[in-house]
Amino acid sequence: MYIKICLGYILGYLRINVEGYFIERFINNCLNNGIFLWKIKRKKSTNLVCNISISEFKKIKEILKKNRCKVKILKKKGLPFFINKYKKRKIFLVFLLIIFTIIITLSNFIWNINIEGLEKIDKSELMQVLNENGLYTGKSKIGLDTKEIINQIRLDRDDIAWIGIELKGTNAVVKVVEADSKPEIINEEEYCNIVATKDGVITKIKAQNGTPLVKEGDLVRKGTVLVAGWFEGKYTGTRYVHANGEVQAKVWYTQTAKVYLKEQKKEETGEVENKYSVKINNFQINFNKTLSKFEKYDTIEETKKLKLFSNFYLPIEMVKTTYKEYKDTEIEYTLEEAKNIGIERAKEKLDAQIENTNNITDEQINVKENNDFVEVEVIYEVEEDIGTKEKIVF
Repeated sequence: MYIKICLGYILGYLRINVEGYFIERFINNCLNNGIFLWKIKRKKSTNLVCNISISEFKKIKEILKKNRCKVKILKKKGLPFFINKYKKRKIFLVFLLIIFTIIITLSNFIWNINIEGLEKIDKSELMQVLNENGLYTGKSKIGLDTKEIINQIRLDRDDIAWIGIELKGTNAVVKVVEADSKPEIINEEEYCNIVATKDGVITKIKAQNGTPLVKEGDLVRKGTVLVAGWFEGKYTGTRYVHANGEVQAKVWYTQTAKVYLKEQKKEETGEVENKYSVKINNFQINFNKTLSKFEKYDTIEETKKLKLFSNFYLPIEMVKTTYKEYKDTEIEYTLEEAKNIGIERAKEKLDAQIENTNNITDEQINVKENNDFVEVEVIYEVEEDIGTKEKIVF
């Protein structure tokens, strides 16, 4: 919102008077069409005064006609009108020339980097990689070899399947396709064993091809060969094969949670303080005192880059810092309440680890209590397929 207001001052805006019986409908139509009005002031039920940018003023003609409203321009404000008023003076011609020169100069640099397509990779991590390879805000576009940057990142990163860099105005658009981490696929003609992926107790083993080395009731460790990829014959000797089969086992997942009988909880008071600043490259101008008036607060910072056109970013950021006041409230639990909360927290973490909770065959809960806290241990017994194929290396 404040960026649009700033652009209004730079590109020019109008103070208008709108008169008609359907003022509310006019405002709603403007909002639905993305037309931004600010400093709205109602004089009467049929009359309002507001600000609108020059570019959007042309768009309200049909809305005015549709709602039977009349408009009158009260004032013309902003930089264009200010310059036009004094255009005969040489100093303003020089001023315009300086601005034009600055814009042309700035257009040769990258002032914004937009990364698209990330899901698993952290955005700040990839931004650091781009910076290290020569793509950063303030970098000159002259002589910038995007292909070299792309090739270097592709060589260094196994988690990126494809990356492209497109320069649009002062904006660099980085598009990424992440690589899928797939397990190694072993060809049917290759020799392999079936090995355990986890510790567990065998409940079922069915070897379709190969020699079973364990039986039901056996305790196995991770990496144990369950079905060997070979047959031993009295007359044929050892014959290697591609092992196939299913191995089910009971495995155990454990999670603990500690719940104090007296806990501190943050509660928002509803009091909010907003402060604004402008960041020009690495130099920041604060319009308010940087410290909040609140004693305890959470800080939320929003930054928006200023741009003249869709892809012409400037090295200027509007920064909005929001301080939300909170107070610490002490909550007291009974032993039973603390126990139930601990069980709930532990189960929530366990459920996130297990692919299918329907495979849970048993659960065990252990509780330790003292005067300060309750410690809960939850153990799930789960029946799973623990076999995976491993190539035989000679």
